[in-house]
Amino acid sequence: MYDYATLKDKQRSIRESFSPALSLRTHRALSWLNRAEQETEDEDARFLFLWIAFNAAYANEAREIVDFGERELLNRFLQRLVESDHDRLLHEIVWDQFSSSIRVLIDNHYVYQPFWRYQAGLIEESEWKAAFEKSKAAAHRALGHMDTTKVLGIIFDRLYTLRNQMVHGGSTWNSSVNRAQMRDGCNILGELVPTIIHLMMVNYNQVWGDACYPVVN
Repeated sequence: MYDYATLKDKQRSIRESFSPALSLRTHRALSWLNRAEQETEDEDARFLFLWIAFNAAYANEAREIVDFGERELLNRFLQRLVESDHDRLLHEIVWDQFSSSIRVLIDNHYVYQPFWRYQAGLIEESEWKAAFEKSKAAAHRALGHMDTTKVLGIIFDRLYTLRNQMVHGGSTWNSSVNRAQMRDGCNILGELVPTIIHLMMVNYNQVWGDACYPVVN
């Protein structure tokens, strides 16, 4: 629905109303979205650039992460986005565009972090399997209730595992093993990330928090 060119035009037209923190967030996020859109063949690279764009928009100062915890911060951020989404753009992405892909992602244990904790010998097989069934049940309840915030949190939780596999050298470039989840991840992030940037810009009166690593003169 949104792309870099459209969002950049929007940013130029309203950025004088932005706080310094939001200006920095959107400037950085748009730069990485632009780079992601140039990757038409390499899904691995596109996924990473989209994730950086999301992180640029979302990530808060390290002190806030310590205070609230990473997952809690993400959930609060997603809740603010959904509450600000008067046109129900995120609702459309989750329920109209990617409902089937999201269900497949939720049921894929290869993007469920406790599975890999079991593989590393940190927990018992029964532990990850029980946790996975509980996670899937909660996810499907959220799907049944059309709880957009909850489902978005689950999506990013699964995609974060995929991101970790790549960033920490736990996958092979262009591997056939993870193509399905990588393809779905790219497609979902490719719609979510520009929509998130749009929502932050048009709701510039909200407090989105200080960006990580601010520019220092």
